[in-house]
Amino acid sequence: MSAEFESSSPLSATASPAAKRKNPWKEICAASIGNALEFYDLLIYGYFAVVIGKLFFPAQDETTSLLLSVGTFGISFVIRPLGAIVLGSYADRAGRKASLTASILIMMVGTAMIAFAPTYAQIGIASPLIIIVARLLQGFSTGGEFGAATAFMVEHADAKRRGFFASWQLSTQGLATVLAAGVSALLSYNLTDAQLNDWGWRVAFCFGLLVGPVGLYIRSQIDETPEFKKIAADAAVAKAEKSPLMLVLVRDRVKLLLAIGVVAGATAFNYVHKLYMPTYALKQLHIPATSSFIGALITGLVLMLTAPVFGTLSDRYGRFRVLTIAMLSIGLTSYPLFMLLNTWPTVTTLIAVQGIVGVLIAACLGPIPAMLSDIFPTQTRGTGLALSYNFSVTLFGGFSPLIVTWMIAATENKMAPSFYVMATALISLVAVIVLGRRMGRNPAQ
Repeated sequence: MSAEFESSSPLSATASPAAKRKNPWKEICAASIGNALEFYDLLIYGYFAVVIGKLFFPAQDETTSLLLSVGTFGISFVIRPLGAIVLGSYADRAGRKASLTASILIMMVGTAMIAFAPTYAQIGIASPLIIIVARLLQGFSTGGEFGAATAFMVEHADAKRRGFFASWQLSTQGLATVLAAGVSALLSYNLTDAQLNDWGWRVAFCFGLLVGPVGLYIRSQIDETPEFKKIAADAAVAKAEKSPLMLVLVRDRVKLLLAIGVVAGATAFNYVHKLYMPTYALKQLHIPATSSFIGALITGLVLMLTAPVFGTLSDRYGRFRVLTIAMLSIGLTSYPLFMLLNTWPTVTTLIAVQGIVGVLIAACLGPIPAMLSDIFPTQTRGTGLALSYNFSVTLFGGFSPLIVTWMIAATENKMAPSFYVMATALISLVAVIVLGRRMGRNPAQ
């Protein structure tokens, strides 16, 4: 094992405080609920991309309007690394609880701006500018959420069950998908197109805005993690904590790059199938809007239920083994899944495919939070988690709806999204193998 990885192993120095905690469920549930609310606010924009494109980004043709809308969705990911730097460092200096509280407050502001934004027909060019600023705030907030929430979960958990408890980060993202897709399906089913375009889409954002204070209150009642309290009381470590960002960029730079690669395939697969699929089903498969949202709801439900299963498997059989098999499965099944959808473009096929997708997303994303937590030590864990996850999401996930929309338009090939997923899965597979070898492990562990 290389000295670089050995010197920063988090388990030897930090496992005991967490291991003494017998019942972390109060803290896990509090972090999970807030996490679900944050990702609901992030996802709901993507599900109403077609409506928002028409109202805020009018263009001469529908494709251009849609490209502008999904492009604005991607813009929020540009600022996520900045949110990761600021809020991730804040989590390592002021505590996980303080960072989690700040992130949900910022998310509520961005959601409120979208919910009450005047349309282009009402105020002209200022309208899309408001949407862009709001999306930047949401992206900034989400940039710090993953690092602080994941660090919070693993540091409250028993050292032997970190995979299980960390997987709740992704399980609650599945819950957010269920809520966002469910609300979208309910609105599209009960409202006419005119009502949905006029005011119905705002109801979806107001729902996230109304439940935001609940998440804020819950987070205000939780305790800081035992591991952070321990290092905060250590004067030597506290001094090092003044520059958690520099420690990650200098000391942990190789781990950071490999961690970005590990997340690439999972996040691309996740955003193509969980977020972009309702638009793909509507525009390419000509499946009704309500049914297309049900497909995404199925994905979120399966992810919510199975992510803890794969987190537990990673505790028992090893994160590298589980993740290697998952990435291979994604790479090998991506093309056949899109082939099924295009050969039999029915609601039944969509639901079946999205159910399989939910399992595959859980298989790859379930072990990742604990794996990344194992890589970075306590004093830089919030920053390392936030940077690695959000740089990868920005590069490979956030712009995936824009990329695959462009690929389909440029090639006139409805199978184009599968090629993008396969390429990113290969990147992740290589990164997992290299990271495992540098940590003295192999894909069988």
